[in-house]
Amino acid sequence: MKTLAVNTSRPYEIKIGRGSLDQAGVLCRQAIPNARKLTIVTDSRVLPLYLARTADSLEQMGFQIQCLTVPAGEASKSAEQLVILWEKMMAFGMTRTDAVVALGGGVVGDLAGFAAATLLRGVDYVQIPTTLLSQVDSSVGGKVAIDLRAGKNLAGAFWQPSLVIIDPGCLDTLPDRTFSDGMAEVIKYGCILDRKLFELLNRCGSRVRVMERIVDVVYTCCDLKRRVVVEDERDTGLRQLLNFGHTVGHAFELAGHYETWTHGQGVAAGMNWAAQLGVELGVTPPETVECIQELLKKFDLPLDIPCPWETMTEAVGLDKKNAGDHISLIVLEKLGQAVHRKMARDELLGLLKCMYGR
Repeated sequence: MKTLAVNTSRPYEIKIGRGSLDQAGVLCRQAIPNARKLTIVTDSRVLPLYLARTADSLEQMGFQIQCLTVPAGEASKSAEQLVILWEKMMAFGMTRTDAVVALGGGVVGDLAGFAAATLLRGVDYVQIPTTLLSQVDSSVGGKVAIDLRAGKNLAGAFWQPSLVIIDPGCLDTLPDRTFSDGMAEVIKYGCILDRKLFELLNRCGSRVRVMERIVDVVYTCCDLKRRVVVEDERDTGLRQLLNFGHTVGHAFELAGHYETWTHGQGVAAGMNWAAQLGVELGVTPPETVECIQELLKKFDLPLDIPCPWETMTEAVGLDKKNAGDHISLIVLEKLGQAVHRKMARDELLGLLKCMYGR
């Protein structure tokens, strides 16, 4: 098992290894020794696959367990589901020394993490991500949130987990579309921080080949994010580089009402557009666009997604990197090196409008 130490305001470790799910009890007891009661939050898709193994491991270490299940899908990241979790956690008799366990993908991690951040003004929580996207990205860094009608992740907090347990064996049960969804975030790390990772993914070129190297791939992504988060925990500077492809990508997700297109698909198309925006701004070498496009296609990720102009302008207006009338657009100087480009919102929309006409 590989270990990464994340030295943020609430230090914790990331444990990565096949079979680590069956060691959840031992690992949790080490990380949260004073907890008596644990509420496991999972979804309807993960429940039949991994809940029994996780609960058994935790109970063997003397934890009293409550299991709460939400419907699978983005719609569960809502204020309504959050209130249900709060009420059931309190009915279970949780105290400030108890903890929440998030067992599932990014939706479960965000929702359960936000419940933990706000219950009793903050209780410990453990991330056990079961999708590629959550293992390489959303489970690390302490961003937790729910969606509002106005958009994704607009109500949230920074609340670092007490432990992250990553079992790459969970990826064996993922549908191909969900695996590709996570590959968008893996490719993102190669684009912005690690050209060697980008080149490795290019050489692999398929799910089967990536899975042969999956522990190293997950470790590399978590290590890259760990370094960024430690330097910029509150997302005021360097950490914004992790949003490469997300400004336009969120518009694509919004165009499908967060149902037609997955987060990874939106980010993939968003990275393609961001690379082209970088070329228009004279920052990104033109050949970089083709390199990104070819790698996205290898993992069945879209280069473009239909999006009404009104939806694009709405999403750009809601971007969390906005500061007044300006936005920090993330572009590439070259593969493996991203930079901020602060620009007026109207300037960005003008460039996007030109791209619409092509």
